[in-house]
Amino acid sequence: MLRIDLTGKRAFVAGVADDGGFGFAIAKALAQAGASICVGTWPPALGIFTKLLERGKIDESLQLAEGGKLEFERIYPLDAAFDTLDEAPPEVRENKRYKEQGDFSIRGVTNRLLHDFGTPALDIVVHSLANGPEVRSPLLDTSRKGYLEAVSVSAYSNVSLIRHLAPLMRPGGNFLSLTYMAGERVIPGYGGGMSSAKAALEADTRTLAFEAGRRHGVRINTISAGPWASRAASAIGIIGPMIRYCKANSPLPRELEGPDVGYTAAFLASPMAAAITGTTVYVDNGYHTMGMAVVPPPPEPDPTAEPQA
Repeated sequence: MLRIDLTGKRAFVAGVADDGGFGFAIAKALAQAGASICVGTWPPALGIFTKLLERGKIDESLQLAEGGKLEFERIYPLDAAFDTLDEAPPEVRENKRYKEQGDFSIRGVTNRLLHDFGTPALDIVVHSLANGPEVRSPLLDTSRKGYLEAVSVSAYSNVSLIRHLAPLMRPGGNFLSLTYMAGERVIPGYGGGMSSAKAALEADTRTLAFEAGRRHGVRINTISAGPWASRAASAIGIIGPMIRYCKANSPLPRELEGPDVGYTAAFLASPMAAAITGTTVYVDNGYHTMGMAVVPPPPEPDPTAEPQA
């Protein structure tokens, strides 16, 4: 039987703070394939996440298909807006949700992994990070600050993770990120520079596949997932209509589910995908192939019709 086997592999998933996002779905799929899982969590959400785990509030979500339960080998604080702790301004470092966490930068996570596991320490790194403070604003109305923050956390942080963590990877290592169709086509309502960030993420995937492949022998891919009502996606404000529209207009008229993305990630992280790099893999029920909506627009009003009382 041909099956995905990640036994003995260690994954680091950056961007897990609850059981409702693609990062969690990927972590769960990797664990089902046998990998051990470390995660990086945004410091302001870290306390809530650990309490959910300690109190058994998400135990049902942690159950694996073949028995057992998803357990996290380590949970590290991570704010991917900062490559080093020195880059964090004093008001962040002194914030009560940050100051007890130690070094929460990307370099800080790298040093913790080195301390806990030595090197080589990793086989799989997943970038499940995005932040668009002005995501509800049209791009035309987005401030420079909001635009740069969206690109910094949603795209550049992947460059930084690869630069810092590629030297810790075992042979055959794989990096994976999550993108969205808005990087290629107009999605009204997906603003604040997030469309630009996703376009950058996809372009970087190709360039980094070459550079990091030659320098470190690792693979770099990204998954373009369809809309899913995670807590982060709900911040967009139009996630419900996005899901309904994609379901109605995709070749497979079904809603996307977390395992759809998780299983694809497990495949890409496995030796079965050893020749796949620099690629955007679509997991969207085929929506990206469509050039015209299946559901017709409502009929135009007849200007000659008598008004209804």
